[in-house]
Amino acid sequence: MEEIIGAVLSGEAGPRDFEALRLPSSYRGVVVQKENTDMFEGMRTEDKDPRKSLSVQDVRVPEVGPGEALVAVMASSVNYNTVWSAIFEPLPTFGFLERYGRTSELAKRHDLPYHVIGSDLAGVVLRTGPGVNAWKPGDEVVAHCLSVELESSDGHNDTMLDPEQRIWGFETNFGGLAEIALVKSNQLMPKPAHLSWEEAAAPGLVNSTAYRQLVSRNGAGMKQGDNVLIWGASGGLGSYATQLALAGGATPVCVVSSRQKAEICRSMGAELIIDRTAEGYRFWKDEHTQDPKEWKRFGKHIRELTGGEDVDIVFEHPGRETFGASVYVTRKGGTITTCASTSGYLHEYDNRYLWMSLKRIIGSHFANYREAWEANRLIAKGRIHPTLSKVYSLEETGQAAYDVHRNLHQGKVGVLCLAPEEGLGVRDEEMRARHIDAINRFRTVAP
Repeated sequence: MEEIIGAVLSGEAGPRDFEALRLPSSYRGVVVQKENTDMFEGMRTEDKDPRKSLSVQDVRVPEVGPGEALVAVMASSVNYNTVWSAIFEPLPTFGFLERYGRTSELAKRHDLPYHVIGSDLAGVVLRTGPGVNAWKPGDEVVAHCLSVELESSDGHNDTMLDPEQRIWGFETNFGGLAEIALVKSNQLMPKPAHLSWEEAAAPGLVNSTAYRQLVSRNGAGMKQGDNVLIWGASGGLGSYATQLALAGGATPVCVVSSRQKAEICRSMGAELIIDRTAEGYRFWKDEHTQDPKEWKRFGKHIRELTGGEDVDIVFEHPGRETFGASVYVTRKGGTITTCASTSGYLHEYDNRYLWMSLKRIIGSHFANYREAWEANRLIAKGRIHPTLSKVYSLEETGQAAYDVHRNLHQGKVGVLCLAPEEGLGVRDEEMRARHIDAINRFRTVAP
């Protein structure tokens, strides 16, 4: 592994040098164990502790199959699916691995008693399998997390509709929170040259998800002048949605939970901000009963900010806690795009406000190949910036996942894998200098 790190850090090693490197037989990865899937049984979701279920262990380097690549992972990041994997909700991920393993001889590699998790990476290609022509050893890359087979016609207009669509590192094994990762070669994209490894690893999943959900024709199809309500506007997903709205000529209405998070949104350029904690919004009277009066108070507050206009689009990801309010405050003919449901999957809303006002609910899940590529292109051009707030070591991934689970973080939380320290991997210093304040925006505001 030291030879691999040395070749990457030298900045001078070429394809032949990387091809000549001897691959180790094993590598360190962050795993959950199949034998531990019942360890949190009977506990409330909020009381489950990822620090107890996640561990770093040596695992075997998998065989590289056709259309695949092995990547030396310099850095990765924590997403909410890291939390789900760690607390075994909504289901233990081993069911995903077992089903995938039944699909082919090659897929059997993924069905193991341990799961190497993680759905982001920035690193360097080490090996490619038969049929891979677009990438070679030594290429500096980031990876999106869409894994598809594309043997069915269903996925050829939109790869997210492939019947065998999976999220790499969540529904497949050998994910990015590790020293080495196995990906399909069509997951690879060029690493933005002006970013460090940890910065480049941060946007992948959330930036692509926000792009499809908000900008793409498969999502809300945002246009100039739209008012966009963004829940958790300084968080992992919301921070990219806020940037995309601003870059696309829309007006974000940012919902946050603290004054510090409001300041982050202002630093991105947002002007219309609602601190839901300061305003004391309580959309549920109790566990079973929502409060329409609070929906109306919330809608009134939005119109006060927008000059009397309702929102055209709601960027929804909290789910159960907020969904009734989201449907209510959307303008007639408007759109609610939804993913994640981090506060609960069972949404409740008053259908009169949807059906009689001709509103639409659109389910959105990650992004197809083209959407992921376009989202990464915006990062590479400096139009959208990483929202990295804090970086942990691989051994500290449990703490990083705990922070995300308890909402103790801002933006994205990064993890160093093979990179020995932060700040490495920058290839375009001139471009970086032009955007340095935006790149560091989330590093300068304490949670």
